[in-house]
Amino acid sequence: MNAIVIEHVKVSELPEAWREKLAANEEARVTVRIEQEAAGNDTEAPATEHSDDPLFGMWRDREEMADVDAYVRKLRAPRF
Repeated sequence: MNAIVIEHVKVSELPEAWREKLAANEEARVTVRIEQEAAGNDTEAPATEHSDDPLFGMWRDREEMADVDAYVRKLRAPRF
């Protein structure tokens, strides 16, 4: 899901319908976050929720990551 975040927007610059819902001074600044609503059932996340993220699975082809538990134990070993 893509989102647009606009920070430090003056309340006076928002659409009138939005201003009416805010109990804020016209000079106050707000952050606006706009997300596309999922079609259909909103309670279930799609199975491929993160598959469109370019970083998802970025280490899957690394040989040392074949056994994730062993890799993490090796990373943590010097701490203990």
